[in-house]
Amino acid sequence: MKKLYLVLSILVLSAMILSACAPKAAEETPAYPAESQPTQKAAAPTSYPVETVTKITVATDATWPPFEYIDEATKEIVGYDIDLFTAIGEKAGLEIEFVNTPFDPLLAGIATCQFDAAISAITITEDRKKEMLFSDPYINAGQIVVVEFDNTAVNSKDDLVGKTVGAQLGTTGEMEAKAIADTTVKPYDTVDLAFLDLQNGQIDAVIADYPTAFGFIAKSPDKIKAVGDVFTDESYGIAVCNTKPELVEKINAGLKAVVDEGILVELEAKWLSGQ
Repeated sequence: MKKLYLVLSILVLSAMILSACAPKAAEETPAYPAESQPTQKAAAPTSYPVETVTKITVATDATWPPFEYIDEATKEIVGYDIDLFTAIGEKAGLEIEFVNTPFDPLLAGIATCQFDAAISAITITEDRKKEMLFSDPYINAGQIVVVEFDNTAVNSKDDLVGKTVGAQLGTTGEMEAKAIADTTVKPYDTVDLAFLDLQNGQIDAVIADYPTAFGFIAKSPDKIKAVGDVFTDESYGIAVCNTKPELVEKINAGLKAVVDEGILVELEAKWLSGQ
């Protein structure tokens, strides 16, 4: 059922993107590398469909499987978001350098234009739009509650009153947890630590974006489970430095091409079909 919800969400967003107008031409955008962070260049295509190739630095918090995480074998950043932005770059003439950075510094960095853009399962919110620009949405991903597999006391977010709930610091999951009365919210620097504490019985539940939640559930289906329905309506977008509207136009043009050619559906099958 959750997979059907995800696929329908992608199709709806695809239709929105297809109706967008063609973007205007933009000037080349300089990169703003974060020297203290490990970086990874996306594999550059041999040719771009544009005359000018723009080099950009893109922040990501590689702790959100299946969207972005470190492959233990190759030590490279992989995931749905990485493949998506790489495909967008190939269509829009963007040479990408991914920078792995924690989520809170990522948001601060994009708000101050330390990075050109950021992709990391970032929910588009009105507050964030005051500090950064966003691309067209590319997936709908609301919040869901995850508990230990043998937990029968919590069946939805309404049962979290008086419970200890984990969520990643600075995320909409943390905001939703704090909105529940008489709930003790335990913030984590990375969402994997929240799920680890859940499995070890240190907290009662985790609130997270449902595609990410199902990524962790798929790894430990005998230890944790989702309960209740997805209870928010949220869309992920690519965040962009607020002085670079021309970069948003390039990204949207690349995203439209990715949708037109069916690449978005292919990425869903590759990374999200297990949900």
